Amino acid sequence: MVDHEAGGADKAGGANKAEEARELERALRRAVRGEVSFDAASRALMTMDASNYRRVPAGVVAPYDADDVAAALAVCRERAVPVVARGGGTSIAGQATGVGVVLDFTRHMRSIVSLDPDARTAVVQPGVILDDLRAAVGAYGLTFGPDPSTHSRCTLGGMIGNNSCGSHSVAWGTTADNVRELDVVTYGGERLRAGRGLDGLPPRLREGLRALVDANLAPLRTGFPELPRRISGYALDALLPEKGADVARALTGSEGTLGVLTEATVRLVDAPAARALAVLGYPDESAAAEAAHTLLPHGPLTVEGMAADLVAGATGLPKGGAWLFVEVGGETPDEARARAEALARAAADATTDHTVVADPAGQRALWRIREDASGTATRLRPTRKTQSGRADGSEAWPGWEDCAVPPARLGAYLRDFRALMTEHGLRGTPYGHFGDGCIHVRIDFDLLTDAGIRVFRGFSTDLADLVVAHGGSLSGEHGDGLARAELLPKMYGDDMVRLFSRFKDLWDPAGGLNPGALARPQRMEENLRFAVLPSRPVDVEFGYPHDNGDFSAAVRRCVGVAKCRNESVSGASVMCPSYRATGEEQHSTRGRARLLHEMLAGEVVRDGWRSEEVRGALDLCLSCKGCRSDCPVGVDMATYKAEFLHHHYEGRMRPAAHYSMGWLPLWLRAGAALRAAPVLNALSGVAPLAALAKRAGGIAPERDIPELAPEPFTRWWRERVRGAARRGAVDGPGGVSGGGGPSAVGGPGGGAGGTRPSAAGAVGPRAGEAALAAARPGGRAQAPTVVLWPDTFTNYLSPSVGRSAVAVLEAAGLRVVVPPKPVCCGLTWVSTGQLDRARSVMRRTLDVMAPALDAGLPVVGLEPSCTAALRTDLPELLGPADPQAARAARLADAVTTFAQALEDHAPDWQPPKADDRPVVGQTHCHQHAVLGDAAERRLRARAGLTGELSGGCCGLAGNFGFEQGHYDVSVACAEEQLLPSVRAADPAAEVLADGFSCRTQLEQLAGRRARHLAEVLAERLP
Repeated sequence: MVDHEAGGADKAGGANKAEEARELERALRRAVRGEVSFDAASRALMTMDASNYRRVPAGVVAPYDADDVAAALAVCRERAVPVVARGGGTSIAGQATGVGVVLDFTRHMRSIVSLDPDARTAVVQPGVILDDLRAAVGAYGLTFGPDPSTHSRCTLGGMIGNNSCGSHSVAWGTTADNVRELDVVTYGGERLRAGRGLDGLPPRLREGLRALVDANLAPLRTGFPELPRRISGYALDALLPEKGADVARALTGSEGTLGVLTEATVRLVDAPAARALAVLGYPDESAAAEAAHTLLPHGPLTVEGMAADLVAGATGLPKGGAWLFVEVGGETPDEARARAEALARAAADATTDHTVVADPAGQRALWRIREDASGTATRLRPTRKTQSGRADGSEAWPGWEDCAVPPARLGAYLRDFRALMTEHGLRGTPYGHFGDGCIHVRIDFDLLTDAGIRVFRGFSTDLADLVVAHGGSLSGEHGDGLARAELLPKMYGDDMVRLFSRFKDLWDPAGGLNPGALARPQRMEENLRFAVLPSRPVDVEFGYPHDNGDFSAAVRRCVGVAKCRNESVSGASVMCPSYRATGEEQHSTRGRARLLHEMLAGEVVRDGWRSEEVRGALDLCLSCKGCRSDCPVGVDMATYKAEFLHHHYEGRMRPAAHYSMGWLPLWLRAGAALRAAPVLNALSGVAPLAALAKRAGGIAPERDIPELAPEPFTRWWRERVRGAARRGAVDGPGGVSGGGGPSAVGGPGGGAGGTRPSAAGAVGPRAGEAALAAARPGGRAQAPTVVLWPDTFTNYLSPSVGRSAVAVLEAAGLRVVVPPKPVCCGLTWVSTGQLDRARSVMRRTLDVMAPALDAGLPVVGLEPSCTAALRTDLPELLGPADPQAARAARLADAVTTFAQALEDHAPDWQPPKADDRPVVGQTHCHQHAVLGDAAERRLRARAGLTGELSGGCCGLAGNFGFEQGHYDVSVACAEEQLLPSVRAADPAAEVLADGFSCRTQLEQLAGRRARHLAEVLAERLP
């Protein structure tokens, strides 16, 4: 009876809370013009930032302007609901998480209100992205000095809240050094402008602050360490009369606990006209740390440090075990280079080697190593040399991410820091702002078990003592938040911390702003984001080899640094096209990972694999795999999406597109067997019939149905082999023919006919033995043998690509063989989450390919998506327990791209020249993410094809762009880079796209016919 009554009380309490939340939502909707979101998905997206912490909000408000902020605060104040202001959500100490209402400033309040180049100031709203501000003021030769590594997605409001710094703080200081005035709304409803002096403040605040300062002049003058990166605590010393009672500076770094920022006036600095980067090598980390402060008299813009355990495998670095990245500026490139070389010479006695990089592209490549460190450091390098260069999967976390000490003490501090980690049995990879004495590190805390959390707490308290002993600050950049505020008494003493609480109470007597952060903090082990995850591995289909088979660990990979929230794509990067098209957090890789995390937690998203919130977020995932390479921690959302769809629709009817396009290989094979291509093509040209077919198949009505080839590639291949046999060129009974005459490459996209006689054949039980004999020393055919993979798209839709590839490979002296039976990588079933069927298809394929694998033959893929599926999806779906696992791994190792095959197996072959013809088009996203395109770039250069292909994603992405409801996003992705580049290209430019999806998108949206690189080369063969 007691349990029953308690359960009833819990239900009643839950019902009351639910009703209170609904009433709060209704009140906010009445009060504000911006969006008010209390649904499960919106709340789930805001539970975490880039820290170890998780707090569940009641709802999210995206204010439209300052009046909205004031109105939202009034509604929350009346109901005693806490409020947390949030920018890009990249905070590392947990201060961008919170209960109550989250104010999301990234939607509307992101305007640059005004610029004054003469006064070198800008007025900005809190949601302005740092890179947007820098781009706007760059036209005047100015910049905003602080530049954290998240500069492409962090907001000015977040930077002001945390007092962010970045790599250029040795030259331009912290955000607090660059703030002039702040417009703020307090939780109590006061609207004020804070700058220097107290006179402009409301009387209550003015008198209260004056009394606090006057009564505590001595501790305020002596209680704050003098060092460039003192971020911890409230900057009460800024209120001293000799410092001009700088209220704006005191508010900067207060983590949204005192007021909500609505506008800021910030200082701008002159941007150097040219920059050069001196990369200095040192024997080890300690040597680099001890040298860093000695470079400051040379006036560098940056002095950044990294050790070899962070950058294993990176290229372009000079000899050494650790490096300092030292950037200098100049009026001209020559002046910048000369200054960098002079600095390198001055440092030569301590360095092992150095390099000076003056070209912007080379500098960006090296800086990218540093900027991605906050993500790459979350997967530690192995300790065994035999595995060097590969992450061992050990998870490492923030928490002690940015302690700072006086720069001259950095070397000694780092030695003590390393010793303390060893004492606690921990590992980490320090890096960071050596010139300012600030160190970043991710440490392999075990935050999943009680014992591990005890180690986390013990290490944290010991490290706080160590930092204070070296005269340092617990935070040197990212703030205290939930991670370190509990330990502020160690740094400042109890009396100063009590002053912090009094300061908080003056501004926010109700305690409604970001409770638990900075003042009156929670314990550091409370609200850890891992506590809600399943304690045992989830039953899943993929093997997740990089996460020890644990789907929860795969989802945990996302630490929230939000590189996927970049709003423009740079260079060849891809991630995350759907976010750039919609601007919605749920359509970023981070947003989807957060929803999967909450799905596993079951608190906010409660339907598990049946969750409609997760399905909705994943619906616009293009499965481009861009995150697999571009995400610093290697999140693979395409795989997670396939996993989710498998479970979501298990035992249920699927969307029509899953049957029409997921089963596409079977439908195309059936059409080819019936020789129905002419009839089907004719019917698809009849508008009413095509519309009916598209509606039935779940295909977007805006799309044209691609035409089927009259003759599939494999049929052409069989006829070619038979023709060679009839001419008496049969090489034994196994079906491997040799000396076959012309390749007869023709039709759309092909132009090569009459290549030199060469071997051709099929890989069957006997053919594989013949191919193996040919590959052995003394075999009857000495030409290297390759297996050409007849993927579904090449075979049935673009056979000219296959014919052209045969011509080029044979012209290069390679012997081409083709599987005798249908093979399929399973991609279409994987991308639609039909994983049982995909596994069956893959196993049959491996049976067919067994002889070629036994012979050790390379397998050449022409369609990047299929080639990537063989490289990754195949071995990851047929995991270690599968009977075909070993064979799957062998096929994955054997598969190569067309250009890689030519480079590896015909290195001396010279491709036909294209006379420096410019190229335009698309690098396939799977090529970029999984396979790499370096060999393709080199082959294009050798063939005289000049220029670069577009990065990003074409937007069609296999079945994605054909599915109903995806057309607009598909077009938006194409309009980002691909279509503008093609429109702007020289009419004589060669339009290249190795992916069938990319070629289809170009044809349907731009009216331009693109070709595979094999087709372009085959056309020019003698």
